[in-house]
Amino acid sequence: MSITIQEAIKKNILILDGAMGTMLQRYNFSEEDFRGERFKDFPHPLKGNNDLLSLTQPQAIRDVHAAYYEAGADIVETNTFSGTTIGMADYFMEDLVYELNYESAKLAREVADEFTAKNPEKPRFVAGSIGPTNRTASMSPDVNDPGYRAVTFDDLRIAYKQQVEALLDGGCDILLVETIFDTLNAKAALFAIEEVKDERNIDVPIMVSGTITDASGRTLSGQTVEAFLISVSHIPLLSVGFNCALGADLLKPYLKTLAHNTSFNVSAHPNAGLPNAFGQYDETPEQTQAFIKEYLEDNLINIIGGCCGTTPDHIRLMAEVAKDYKPRVAPVFE
Repeated sequence: MSITIQEAIKKNILILDGAMGTMLQRYNFSEEDFRGERFKDFPHPLKGNNDLLSLTQPQAIRDVHAAYYEAGADIVETNTFSGTTIGMADYFMEDLVYELNYESAKLAREVADEFTAKNPEKPRFVAGSIGPTNRTASMSPDVNDPGYRAVTFDDLRIAYKQQVEALLDGGCDILLVETIFDTLNAKAALFAIEEVKDERNIDVPIMVSGTITDASGRTLSGQTVEAFLISVSHIPLLSVGFNCALGADLLKPYLKTLAHNTSFNVSAHPNAGLPNAFGQYDETPEQTQAFIKEYLEDNLINIIGGCCGTTPDHIRLMAEVAKDYKPRVAPVFE
């Protein structure tokens, strides 16, 4: 009998993987590598389209997933952060969205199953990564026209629904709506997930992860931690949390507010500190581990992982320290 994610999260603090992009940068893929044989004559530049690598460099994606599982991750995220028609419009690849998500999920699923087979006591899970898109439904991109919107709720809902269907068909256990800078975008994703769940008559665990953009303690669309939490709490979630933008030390006060105000499980996957002048992340795995230990001591988290700049070495040290602690016990609200 296989262990479900709901059972696993009660027993241990679960470890999420680290950055896919950081690992892919190490390959130094050229335009030709991104294109592969299949897209060698594609009329537009493709370098930088990391999601496409699931089709053109599947072994690299597989190896990154394996490196994170090897480091102790319980959950890896699919290589689908920009996998919507809205995200793929930048590369004129909207038609590939279903295939990109399906194949990405399938790759992660295969690697997860290999690791679970080796150690059934530590089942490995796959989270379908659903990014925020590069458009915002709450704010105008044009300072001269504050009422203008580059995308509507319905545009987002339709795009997310297509992504969700492909991720589920490819074998994801969990759907992770992440790096939320605009809660209206996230609500469209959550609405799309609920539609698919109803149509297929299934239940699927959902993780929601926002991003606090700066020291104001707000999301880009202006919400405080409490407001963000209220905005997404209408759906029964596996977890709610924060990722990206800040390092583990600067994220802690916002995580604390979240952990003290929700009965959902809490997740965090912070960056490896803040980027330096060259956009590189200098925080060492040991430094990150020390900050994560504070989260554990303060009973703040149920799921921990890394975002930009984190590597399997960061995840290994997080897993090492997390095994000595019990999962966060949520407050009970009357």
